[in-house]
Amino acid sequence: MEMEIIKMNDSTWRIEDHGVRFFLLEGTERALLIDSGMTIANAKEIAESLTSLPVSLLNTHADMDHVGSNGEFASFYMHPAEEDNYRRGGRTGQILPVQDGDVLDLGNRKLEIIHLPGHTPGSIAVWDPSYRVLFSGDPVQRNGRIFMFGEFRNLQDYVNSLRRLEKRAEEFEEIWPSHADLPLPAGLIQECRKAAEKILASDLPGCEIEMHGRKVTAIDAGFTTFLCEA
Repeated sequence: MEMEIIKMNDSTWRIEDHGVRFFLLEGTERALLIDSGMTIANAKEIAESLTSLPVSLLNTHADMDHVGSNGEFASFYMHPAEEDNYRRGGRTGQILPVQDGDVLDLGNRKLEIIHLPGHTPGSIAVWDPSYRVLFSGDPVQRNGRIFMFGEFRNLQDYVNSLRRLEKRAEEFEEIWPSHADLPLPAGLIQECRKAAEKILASDLPGCEIEMHGRKVTAIDAGFTTFLCEA
């Protein structure tokens, strides 16, 4: 898929970038990018073509397909548990730490940070009560692939995070993930959690495939695929 800009409502855009998406949210005082793309290096330039407000950046996590344009920003919001993941490969920039429960106010649009360790230690989601939307990053997907192999992944932490998120499911009318289908129903959080529990219990079969030069186990959960350690 080529890059595509789609306006979701009067103050939110999504930018599709070859299988990953990032978002621009506008308040009355400033705008926020949620992630900065994969193949592009000009996400800030794109955002500034859509809004006249100053643009900040928040990363849901530091996997390479979410930080493609971070170099445009001297500083950016990120959970501090994600720094080791971000710095590998020599990435630079000042991390402005955000923690679970923190609120970023864009001006008449307050966004709550929800820490969801598991996919990575510092993975976060962003709750936008103005539109009752959860920007979930990677942990919740349908017809996608949830990476749970390699350094920084922890499937038990992932289960625990989704169990906490389930308790807030009535607050979200829709989930907007970084990959695959959009929008998603809040009930998919429970489906992801139950599938991960079955994987931990060795109750879901998988097959061996090659991914990024290593062998991993692909486990079809029926609604999405988990990629786990071989």
